[in-house]
Amino acid sequence: MYIELQSKKAQVFDIKGNKVEEIELPLFFSYPVRKDLIRRAFLSEFTKSLQPKGRDPMAGKRTTAESFGINLGLARVPRVKGGGEAALAPNTVGGRITFPPTVEKRIKEEINEKEKRLAIISALSATTDVNLVRKRGHLFSLESLPIILSDDFVKITKSKDILAVLDVLKLVDDIERAKESKKVRAGKGKMRGRRYKQSKSLLIVTHELNPAFIKAADNLAGIDVITAQDLSVMHLAPGGHPGRLTIYTKSSIDVLRKRFETRLTL
Repeated sequence: MYIELQSKKAQVFDIKGNKVEEIELPLFFSYPVRKDLIRRAFLSEFTKSLQPKGRDPMAGKRTTAESFGINLGLARVPRVKGGGEAALAPNTVGGRITFPPTVEKRIKEEINEKEKRLAIISALSATTDVNLVRKRGHLFSLESLPIILSDDFVKITKSKDILAVLDVLKLVDDIERAKESKKVRAGKGKMRGRRYKQSKSLLIVTHELNPAFIKAADNLAGIDVITAQDLSVMHLAPGGHPGRLTIYTKSSIDVLRKRFETRLTL
């Protein structure tokens, strides 16, 4: 089955917010948004980052407890000699766990390469859907997406200059939304290096790697920077939800075209 895709057009802005030119977007920006594929690809990438864990084989078993036997009017659980305190059994305090986590458990979601490719294309297409981006919670006033800036944007090395460009495009409200969303995580994750939770804001897709620009952008709440060559569903659809507010540099569109533009079979 083939569906004829119609290419979209987008405005290119300079760092002062002026419209410089209009370009034709690659066909994959018109691809239907497949939420099921995006979710599957996200789970695949996310689970690959998980570390297998398992219990100590001797956990809860370091005791000489034995059952006292029958005809004593007591439950026949293993008990510590002399004290009578129950131990070892799964239903006792400090006993072993019935079905503990094991390192052999398969925690990785497998996905085909073609499915993964179509998921990224679908997530790219979602960044052009104004309603889908707004539904994800992003705040912006532009009437059309995606947002494409000139390549000079990547040459900025100061956070205040990046913020000035975003202010011209009226995207600062979304950064403020992410900044105000920061809160202390509920649960034990607070003790494991992930004390805070924060909403995602802008994704900036660049054509080249500029460490100074990345360092400057990291100071702004919720912003992520990634090159077009390394772009994945994890960046475009955090949590498996498509429609992230995304800024592309003009040359990054060319990189994406070389990477994905093929005949799409639907």
